[in-house]
Amino acid sequence: MTAPFQPLVDPHGRTVRDLRISVTDRCNFRCTYCMPEEGMRWLPRQEVLTFEEILRVARVCVERFGFDGIRITGGEPTVRAQLPVLIEKLATLRIPATGQPVDLAMTTNGATLGLLAHDLRRAGLSRLNISCDTLRPERFEAMTRRAQLDRVLDGIHAAIDAGFDPVKVNIVTIRGVNDDEVVDFATFGRQLGVQPRFIEFMPLDADERWSMDQVLPSDEVVAAINAVYPLEAVAHGPEPASRYRYLDGQGEIGVIASVTHPFCGDCDRIRITAEGQLRNCLFAVRETDLRAVLRGGGTDDDLAGAISGDVARKWAGHSIGKVHFIRPSRSMSQIGG
Repeated sequence: MTAPFQPLVDPHGRTVRDLRISVTDRCNFRCTYCMPEEGMRWLPRQEVLTFEEILRVARVCVERFGFDGIRITGGEPTVRAQLPVLIEKLATLRIPATGQPVDLAMTTNGATLGLLAHDLRRAGLSRLNISCDTLRPERFEAMTRRAQLDRVLDGIHAAIDAGFDPVKVNIVTIRGVNDDEVVDFATFGRQLGVQPRFIEFMPLDADERWSMDQVLPSDEVVAAINAVYPLEAVAHGPEPASRYRYLDGQGEIGVIASVTHPFCGDCDRIRITAEGQLRNCLFAVRETDLRAVLRGGGTDDDLAGAISGDVARKWAGHSIGKVHFIRPSRSMSQIGG
C-alpha cells in the first residue's frame, strides 16, 4: 500500500515540488561557460543511473512528496541512448493531489533534436527549452567550439513542428560576448513564435574565469528590448524566469536574474546528477548519494528519508557576489541545469 503523500518543506518554509534530473554528464558541445575544451573525464557507464533507477527516484518524489514537475537535463540529454523510452516511463507518473500527469520538460542544445522531437512529443514530453546563445555562425562556433548553429536552428523548427508550445530558447548573456544580440533574439522569437529566456552568466564555468563584470544584468536586457518592442510584466509563480509580454500581443520573453536579483526565496527545486547525487541547490557544496541507497538494497522509505534529510539542510540562498560565497566544485555540465 502506497503511503499518503506529504509535501516536502525545507527549513525556510519553501515547498519543494520540482525535480531536475541529469541523465548524462556527456555533451556534444564544449560551451566556454560550461565545459573545458579538452580533458573532461566522463562517468563510466556503470556509474550513471539506469532508466529504472531514475524512474524510482522520480516516483518517490511524486508519490511521497507530491512533486508536480520534472525536468530532464544533462550534459546534453539527447546523447543518452533511447531517451524517449525514459520519457514514456516518466510520463506515467501522476500527481497525487490532482491525478494529473507531471509537467515533464527537458533542456537541450537542440543539435540532434531534428531526429528526436516528434518521438519525444509522442512519448509524453510536455515542454522544451533549447539553448542557443547566439544567432551568428562564427560566434556560435567560438562559444560552443562546434560549427552547428544550423542544426540547432533546425532543432528549434522541429520542436515547433512536433507541437511543443511554447518552445523556449535559453540564452546565456555574457557582457562583451553576445550582449549585442538581445534585441536580435527578441525579433527572432517574435518571428518564430518562440519565447527567449535570457539567463545571467553564473559562476559555474569549468575554467573558473567568471567575474561579476561579465554579468549582463537582466534589467538591461528588459530595457533594451522594451525600447524597441514595448513590454509589460507578467505575474508569475516560483519559476525562475521573470516574464514580460509584448504590448502588441506578439508573445513574451523571460529573464533569469540568478545573480542580480536572486529568486532563492521562491526556490522549489532539487537536482539529481547523472550518477545519482542529490543537490538541494544548483550551488550546493554538499550532496547526498541516492545511488548508494538504490544499489544497496534500500527501500522506498530509505530513499524518501535520504531525500527529505538532504532538503532539511537546504540553505536560504547561494550568496553569489558576497564574501562568503563558496563556488561549487562541479561545473554546470556535471551538475545538470
